[in-house]
Amino acid sequence: MNSSVPNPYDAFSFSTSWNVKRHAVGRDMIDEIRGLGFRRIELNYQVTAQHLETIEPMIESGLIEISSVHHVFPRTDDPEFGPDSLMLGHPDEAMRRQGVELLVQSAEYAARYGAKAVVLHPGEADIGPQFDAELKRLYREGLRESEAYADTWRRMLARRTEAAAPALHHMRDSLETVCDRLAVRGIRVAIGLETRARCHQLPMPAEAAEVIAGLAGAPVYLWVDSGHAIIMERMGLYDNTVDMVKYRHLIYGMHIHDTIGLVDHGCPYVHTQDVPGFERFLPAIAAAELKVYELKPNCTPEEIRISVQTLAARLQVLQEGAGV
Repeated sequence: MNSSVPNPYDAFSFSTSWNVKRHAVGRDMIDEIRGLGFRRIELNYQVTAQHLETIEPMIESGLIEISSVHHVFPRTDDPEFGPDSLMLGHPDEAMRRQGVELLVQSAEYAARYGAKAVVLHPGEADIGPQFDAELKRLYREGLRESEAYADTWRRMLARRTEAAAPALHHMRDSLETVCDRLAVRGIRVAIGLETRARCHQLPMPAEAAEVIAGLAGAPVYLWVDSGHAIIMERMGLYDNTVDMVKYRHLIYGMHIHDTIGLVDHGCPYVHTQDVPGFERFLPAIAAAELKVYELKPNCTPEEIRISVQTLAARLQVLQEGAGV
């Protein structure tokens, strides 16, 4: 590559979600990602302590940089603290205390590796998955505009609104405890509250803004997952045109991928069916401190190359137009 031309991969980090299930040895997993052209890595919640035995020497030698880790880190097999759990908003105080301990642990690993952030699924409104499953069934059957969809959506929203309030209160209190403990230890990493892909999961951007406002300057931010946000908009919960402007100042990081129907983690510009829809995220991606590709395992190296080069070029045009 001509040294005068910016390397498009320098703008992004890349999540191990793409290949973590293919590798028992951490170094092999990271070498495959390095082979794509990335040097900065997000270690996701499926990375195990065994993986880390061969990844840590790569970090220590400066061969790679860790941009972020995804809570719970390293991997836990406890279903009470899996990626789809009540987590920091759990109604049981003892479970919340355990959730706090696990988040402190994830932040300690992030700090040890020189990462800037921990990405967090903070919890759910405790209404069960049935509304989300029914709404998605109706959507896939082409009934998005039907009365059946509208009725299910209204009932879901009423239940969600009621259940979200105490969960968000508990999340805020748990995050305050975590931030206080990290501050005492001199650990300075951002905590990113990730937007999710199911109707009962928290937080929506407005809910994240509410939690952040209640933490009075603590290092807690919004982490936007573009594919998840597209799904939630298609189901009627988000307005990404509005949200990506209104809450941009709260965004620390982005998980970058696109969605076909309700199937996410595809390569932007390769698997994108609605380019203008995806490009509503470009200003937020440009402004985000961390820009992390988070792709499904069957995205090929060539698809990833096309996506990265196209997105980097589109961001450069945007920044040049803004005089950046």
